[in-house]
Amino acid sequence: MVRSEALQQYFLQAEDAILSSIESLVEQETPSTDVGRLDSFAEYLCTMFAPIADQAEIIQVPTGGNHVRVQLHAKSPKLPPILVLTHFDTVWPVGTLEQMPFRQDEDGKTYGPAIFDMKSSIAMMEHIFRAFKDLNLEPNRHVVLLATADEEVGSTTSMPLLEYEAKRANCVLVPEPPLPGGVIKTARKGSRMMDIHIGGIPAHSGLEIEKGVSAIEEAAHQILTLQAMTNLEAGLTVNTGIIQGGTNSNVVAPYVDMQVDVRAWTREDLASAVTRIQNLSPKLQGTTIQVGSKRGRPPLEESVTLPVFDKAREIASHLGIDLARGRTGGGSDGNLTGALGVPTLDGLGVPGAGAHAIHEHIETDQLIPRTWLISELILNLAVDN
Repeated sequence: MVRSEALQQYFLQAEDAILSSIESLVEQETPSTDVGRLDSFAEYLCTMFAPIADQAEIIQVPTGGNHVRVQLHAKSPKLPPILVLTHFDTVWPVGTLEQMPFRQDEDGKTYGPAIFDMKSSIAMMEHIFRAFKDLNLEPNRHVVLLATADEEVGSTTSMPLLEYEAKRANCVLVPEPPLPGGVIKTARKGSRMMDIHIGGIPAHSGLEIEKGVSAIEEAAHQILTLQAMTNLEAGLTVNTGIIQGGTNSNVVAPYVDMQVDVRAWTREDLASAVTRIQNLSPKLQGTTIQVGSKRGRPPLEESVTLPVFDKAREIASHLGIDLARGRTGGGSDGNLTGALGVPTLDGLGVPGAGAHAIHEHIETDQLIPRTWLISELILNLAVDN
């Protein structure tokens, strides 16, 4: 426990420095669609990690923001590494800081866009690496930290990188926001975004409405079918979230475009729902339905999370920290690594609330315990010997 106590004291003394790092990260706005800002932030991260890691490099992306890979080497390179997943793209547009500045209040909360999801986690990793260097602590296996630029929009360009590193790893730590109370996420729903195009037959609604077939009327039938697929007991949800169509009020609608969100706890339920949607048939003669499948993530299932959670809970207990587990309908890059069968522990970020909301914040007094916990997991967690 001597090493553990030294780490705890180190982080307690570094609290102001960690908060300063968080402020620096939060005040660099990095929306997922702004390649220039994402690339500048990636360069900033490399500069930040270079003095405290064995390697910090930019992963060039021709079609989006660049990613960052940071490595900390161990004396036993034959052991599979621990992989830590973070992302720095956000849902917040440039200018958000004017309405949501970084600030701390008297209730023990620290606010700012993307502070909870998940720039505070990047700052924690910076100071964990600093602690290892300053205290001369060396993990018994390599540590690979990925900071990606497209998690919020489906991880399209980062997916090959994530999967490559995960297949080499012993286990994956994901410091995404936890559930309320700091609860670890041991299950996440899988998701699939579906595009549905409905074609109708246009006609003048005043002169010859009988010659038209309304795509909007067809869409009404299909939306009821889609919504009826939701089974809350099984955890399957189907939501028609966007609908656009028609050309004018005096024209029988020639088309409708819909976007549908599908989520489920298991691969089987998700695949079954997607198949049903792909096989939708028109209710009105003369209409057509075309279905396309967009981005999505497979479920993160407890078969790959519980073994590593049990070991993490044991480590946490020695620190006086009680870890609890829960499930969530949202997805993360942990879904991708878990789908490969790699033990994955998600929700390790600083407790707080308001992800993607104007009250986004972390609980300031939980910053040091969470940083300490992740450092101990990196040093001690492994799912095999």
